[in-house]
Amino acid sequence: MTNLSQVFQATEEYVKVIGRTHFYNGVRWLALSGGGVEFSFYGTKAEITLAGDSIALSGNNQARVGIFVNGERVIDQQVKQQLTTYTVFASDTEQQVTVKVIKLSEAAMSTLGIQEIAVQAADGIKPAPSLAHAIEFIGDSITCGYGVDDEYELHSFSTATEDVTKAYAYLAAEQLQADYSMVSYSGYGIITGYTENDQKLLTHLLPEYYEKAGKSEGRFADTLLPQEISWDFSKFMPELIVINLGTNDDSYTKEDPARQQEYAEAYAVFLGTVRRHNPQAQILCTLGIMGGRLYPYVEQAVSRHIQETGDSKVTSMRFDEQLAADGYAADFHPSQATHRKAAGKLAAHIQELISK
Repeated sequence: MTNLSQVFQATEEYVKVIGRTHFYNGVRWLALSGGGVEFSFYGTKAEITLAGDSIALSGNNQARVGIFVNGERVIDQQVKQQLTTYTVFASDTEQQVTVKVIKLSEAAMSTLGIQEIAVQAADGIKPAPSLAHAIEFIGDSITCGYGVDDEYELHSFSTATEDVTKAYAYLAAEQLQADYSMVSYSGYGIITGYTENDQKLLTHLLPEYYEKAGKSEGRFADTLLPQEISWDFSKFMPELIVINLGTNDDSYTKEDPARQQEYAEAYAVFLGTVRRHNPQAQILCTLGIMGGRLYPYVEQAVSRHIQETGDSKVTSMRFDEQLAADGYAADFHPSQATHRKAAGKLAAHIQELISK
């Protein structure tokens, strides 16, 4: 038994990287919802040092992180300092331990870094094994788990109440035993972000950031914006991609056929972008948890893409709309009960797709 700590950086030699992250100046930086690392060791102690960005000191919408030991959440904090060290495991006897660090809040507001991992373990740490499947989720606030920890519909957004691990995408990946990557931003859409003034919100277009490591107000090491980093698609090659975009576009398109048509056409173009970077993946286009008025135009985009390209590995699925009886989270977002239902439906549908 060793009482000496070994210190590791969160490189791929030592950890399984979850989602889109960026290793910079010796630190593994996390921006997007669900990004993180997972590793295992046989020993008596583990400490993790996390780095904050400038937003950590600002007091508003700091990054929220969850640290899980053998499947149990032991740390749930907002990052409020430049450096914080957490003792996540300590025991008098050596044990087999798996540790997972997950960014619970979304990219747009703030980022965090995994500075170092220190363990008392003779053989050090090793990456958790890859799971049976690999899925990418592309979405908006629903995918991010917006407000899921605040089940009062008249409250507004806060990273403190956002938890991707309680949202349908993360839950479906768990059910399917799938590694995942998420590209999701609250308020984002295909042709516009969420708008209340009948004008397009052109700063919140997901296709503009799909090829980036993220998009945030926070900077990695306070110097590097995630949107300045091109994403290397060879780092995660999903067998299936789930797109859930249109809820925010609907705030602009409403019942206007020309606007709805514009959405369908732009969606088809985005499908081409997704396919170019993921030539082998099945693509599943979904909508409907917070309303499905644009779903026929999702179907239209899929048909158009298939007709123009001959790409038959693109399909669609309509989610059931949330029910008042299941409650609402902040800003009338899906409750935990709604997310669980949606996860069940999605996982069952994906199971059929991947077993064909």
